[in-house]
Amino acid sequence: MAREPRQGGRGRGKGREEEQDEFTDRLVAINRVAKVVKGGKNFGFAALVVVGDQKGRVGYGKGKAREVPEAMRKAIQEAKRNLIRVPLREGRTLHHDVEGRHGAGKVVLRTAPPGTGVIAGGPMRAVFEMLGVQDVVAKSIGTSNPYNMVRATVDALKNQNNPRAVAARRGLKVSDLMSRRGEAPAADTSAAESGDVDAA
Repeated sequence: MAREPRQGGRGRGKGREEEQDEFTDRLVAINRVAKVVKGGKNFGFAALVVVGDQKGRVGYGKGKAREVPEAMRKAIQEAKRNLIRVPLREGRTLHHDVEGRHGAGKVVLRTAPPGTGVIAGGPMRAVFEMLGVQDVVAKSIGTSNPYNMVRATVDALKNQNNPRAVAARRGLKVSDLMSRRGEAPAADTSAAESGDVDAA
């Protein structure tokens, strides 16, 4: 009697494909690199890519290969392994102003009212668009190197807290915390609202 094929393996694989399809990627920078060898120079490409689901998760990665598509594929794989979750206020902006540093790069991120849009430079804009931020004002102070700008931006986003996490840490209710600030409790669309208070 012929045995029916099992569906479990295919089902799990399909779920992983659907999970991968929810991410979009943005090429931030690509450089031609050269390795000097005995016979001359071997040329290749280095790619910097930002990946996100536009719902509060973002990551960046870099890859090197002899061809541009392969370098991008490696960068996307690394970016998906380094995803972080950032709590967003009302699903459109940051909860509070924050600074980030990496090497000679320093960035300042500020919340913005509805309709402001994404006011940021190229590498930083890619991070915000992949994250799903709609209103933010950002300024890069220092280096214009795209690698350090992206790393400094991600460092700033890692320091972003939501009111629920701050209230839990201070032993207060969210309503008490927001009333002291003079605001109504803002909606948080991140996973931190459902119990995951770790922004990273």
